[in-house]
Amino acid sequence: MDSVRDIALRAKAASAQMMTISCEDRNKALYAMAAALRDNVDEVIAANVSDMEAAKARNTSDSLLDRLMLDEGRVFDMADALEDLAKLPDPVGRVLEDRILYNGMQLRKVTVPLGVVAIVYEARPNVTADACGICLKSGNAAVLRGGSMAAKSCKAIADILHEAAVASGMPKGCIEIIATTDHAATDELMQLHGIVDVLIPRGGAGLIAHCVETAKVPVIETGTGNCHVYVHASADLEMAHTIVMNAKCRRYGVCNAAETLLVDEDIAEAFLPGILSSLSEKGVLIHADERASQIAAEAGVGCVLATETDWATEYLAPEIAVRVVDGVDTAIDHVNTYGTKHSEAIVAQDACAIEAFQQRVDASSVYANASTAFTDGGQFGLGAEIGISTQKLHVRGPFALEGLTSYKYLLNGEGQVRS
Repeated sequence: MDSVRDIALRAKAASAQMMTISCEDRNKALYAMAAALRDNVDEVIAANVSDMEAAKARNTSDSLLDRLMLDEGRVFDMADALEDLAKLPDPVGRVLEDRILYNGMQLRKVTVPLGVVAIVYEARPNVTADACGICLKSGNAAVLRGGSMAAKSCKAIADILHEAAVASGMPKGCIEIIATTDHAATDELMQLHGIVDVLIPRGGAGLIAHCVETAKVPVIETGTGNCHVYVHASADLEMAHTIVMNAKCRRYGVCNAAETLLVDEDIAEAFLPGILSSLSEKGVLIHADERASQIAAEAGVGCVLATETDWATEYLAPEIAVRVVDGVDTAIDHVNTYGTKHSEAIVAQDACAIEAFQQRVDASSVYANASTAFTDGGQFGLGAEIGISTQKLHVRGPFALEGLTSYKYLLNGEGQVRS
């Protein structure tokens, strides 16, 4: 098996060639990759079945199994996403600035690919196709390191996509995957300063923290999603009920799912019995503070008493923490103390409360009267996303093509020299 360094060096060589390939040719490759996925759907599903059987034998949670599972519909969705990328404008070669300097030289600031993009991710094989497509569209080479739970699925997808890309004229090595399940390979990849241009981790808090603390290459931190919905005293309670149920129960295992519900004391007795009953009927375990527990008991809804740990927990499961607060200031303080800077929502009719929440909450996406479930590259019109960044440098929130570009200055003169 090739070493991690050899794999990355092949990608480095490919990235140099990628910079010269036209957008038209990159788009042709994306369409070919989409067709190859559809033509080889049985191969992908067979690999995924093997991964699923092994995961079930290890008593993997239902939420993780949902992330891992592929069927024909999900594979075709991956293919559709590649074609959607082909329809987007070219992120490379955009002129961000064009002006004449004091000395007569022309200065242009132009977008360029990052180079070699390494993506480390866990049990989501669909990330393989998204990452390959976004990297190729933005003129980058991809080095993929999928989780061991999805190893066979990821390799099958990457191999199919690489073969189709190369057949369409892309350089060999434009898509590379580290297939070994040895965890040491991930650490080796993160040390390749000067070869890997950027590392993007996608997964749980442990994986992300390890990459941030260990890597010697730049990291774009795609953080965990301890997301909140805050129901203000002025909220339309029917709207709030719908938003909370969608934010929590649409899909439990995604990073934009709500993990904590905050409710103003003034409406707690009016709102909590109904929403807690609905959540309980869905099988959601409720971790409630003392006030919410009291209201739940009066309504005949079972719950457990919340601890300090619950406020900071990304459950990724049918569980939610519930706290009664005494107003918008307390809600904002709670969110900024325990949130992960991902996605936060307020449900309110009071414009001042909305303004305070949206201005003061520190998160990449802050909603008013809408579900946190919309934090997604496709929903934001960005196409398939490479991740959701919770940091503030370079990119923030859902990012895709533009997030995988940098820029350089092109200067044209007529013999100018500096005295």
